[in-house]
Amino acid sequence: MKIRIAGTVEDSIVDGPGLRFVVFVQGCPHRCDGCHNPETHDFSGGRLTDTDALYEQCMENPLCSGVTFSGGEPFCQAEALFELGSRFKAEGKHLMCYSGWTFEELLKKAQQEEFTGKLLGILDVLVDGRFDISKRSLSLKFRGSTNQRLINVPESLKRGAVVEYDSL
Repeated sequence: MKIRIAGTVEDSIVDGPGLRFVVFVQGCPHRCDGCHNPETHDFSGGRLTDTDALYEQCMENPLCSGVTFSGGEPFCQAEALFELGSRFKAEGKHLMCYSGWTFEELLKKAQQEEFTGKLLGILDVLVDGRFDISKRSLSLKFRGSTNQRLINVPESLKRGAVVEYDSL
């Protein structure tokens, strides 16, 4: 399946717990002031690739314990990331995703957009909320501003309410 990406990082230790493969998708409607990745905002930027190539690239590293979807806005390409993420989950990889939308906003979107709900349903961790430069903090692990949450997605979906991690 085709996907538009800004790039990948094959061995990140800053985009989630453990050694991770990171996919930076291209395109973001949020355009947060002070965004760490402003080059990912343009939906026509980056490059087209396919999920098979990304899967194989990640699986070449036997030490990789997890995959992170970042951006850009991953939920703008939810179908491709669901397909890719499902394959990683089948291999036992931990899945983490960043989104400018809140968990609650994504649940509402999932009522209209099938793959938003499907992608949300396979995630282990969601970092939600737009980056807010007035709440920026360099002391936060895996987040840029204090309004962003580290959400335990399976537990949140089960309880029907946000369950946050204290730490990962």
